Amino acid sequence: MKITGLEVLTLPDHGDSMMLVVVDTDEGIHGLGEVGIRSRQRAVAGGLEHLAELIVGEDPRRIEHLWQVMFRRGFFPADRFLGAAIAAVDVALWDIRGKALGVPVHELLGGRVRDHVPAYVHVGDGYHDREWFLDRCRELTAEGWRHLRFAAPHDADDTLDARRCLRDSVELFHQVRDTVGHEVELILDVHTRLDPPEALTLCREIEAARPYFVEDPLRCENPDSYRMLRARTGVPLAAGEQYGSKWEFRTLIEDDLIDYARVDIGVAAGLTEAKKIAAMAEAHHIKLATHNPLGPVTAASSLQLNLACPNVAIQEHQTDPDPEIAALFIARPTIVPGRVEMNELPGIGVDIDREAARRYRATAAERPHLRAADGAFTNW
Repeated sequence: MKITGLEVLTLPDHGDSMMLVVVDTDEGIHGLGEVGIRSRQRAVAGGLEHLAELIVGEDPRRIEHLWQVMFRRGFFPADRFLGAAIAAVDVALWDIRGKALGVPVHELLGGRVRDHVPAYVHVGDGYHDREWFLDRCRELTAEGWRHLRFAAPHDADDTLDARRCLRDSVELFHQVRDTVGHEVELILDVHTRLDPPEALTLCREIEAARPYFVEDPLRCENPDSYRMLRARTGVPLAAGEQYGSKWEFRTLIEDDLIDYARVDIGVAAGLTEAKKIAAMAEAHHIKLATHNPLGPVTAASSLQLNLACPNVAIQEHQTDPDPEIAALFIARPTIVPGRVEMNELPGIGVDIDREAARRYRATAAERPHLRAADGAFTNW
């Protein structure tokens, strides 16, 4: 079997662009992967052009070998953008391997260790209308969701005052806890918006409300910054969605600075690398909480990883594609309130009507530009 080509598809997704990669072979079997970094898709597309030159004509069954070639061949090791390109190709290769053997990928990763994967859902960003927001929490709980995720608030005009964000986050978290009770788990995503003083105070102020975890309380560039936070708060911490390899995860895992590793298969160089990160985390009793604000392809690849890894806590679910785009998928994971269902479809368990998908083009949405009150740039 030889790789004959690589095709990139971009599909509209709630005002954004879902970037998919199809790898074709000379035996008529194709694999599907997804790029996890949407904000710089033109940079990733350039990376995919380079990768195509490396893999066309190669045997797609040599997954580890091709991963090493893609990650290291250019002398400068892959960064996050090239890692996101590698991720899409790598997942497609695993999809091909599973389809060729007629088995789901989790069987190739050691077989399933669970019957389904727990999932959490996004409440949404409507926290400025507090009554609507709390009603939405009640609705999702009534539907059967037992893990709710929401973000640290910023002002409606895209101003982020760190002290006000701290106060609003504490108030909002306690309001949601009072609304849904103690049987529902709550996840607060700080989204790297705060510096250590505010992040520490926030974590301490919501400890009594028992967060499931606080996600990305600090920026990712310096993982050593988590040492102070780890030593001075008792809330579970989660981080890693911006990391592109096991080397970037190393400090957080080896120094026990987090409780949950937020591995994004579409960013962290694919299933090949994600499985290694999971093994590193297992040795430190750190669980996976896989990141996926993306589409059905990453939901499917995350499901395959999570079915096969013992140290998995939960999988992220943001929203389904619009019905018109969802209809393009011939097969995709079944997500019901609270979990992602196992299936026995070969490969990663997702496929698309490629002819219909080619009729679409999409451009990635520009992310919000948050500013501090004095006009300085700050993280979204």
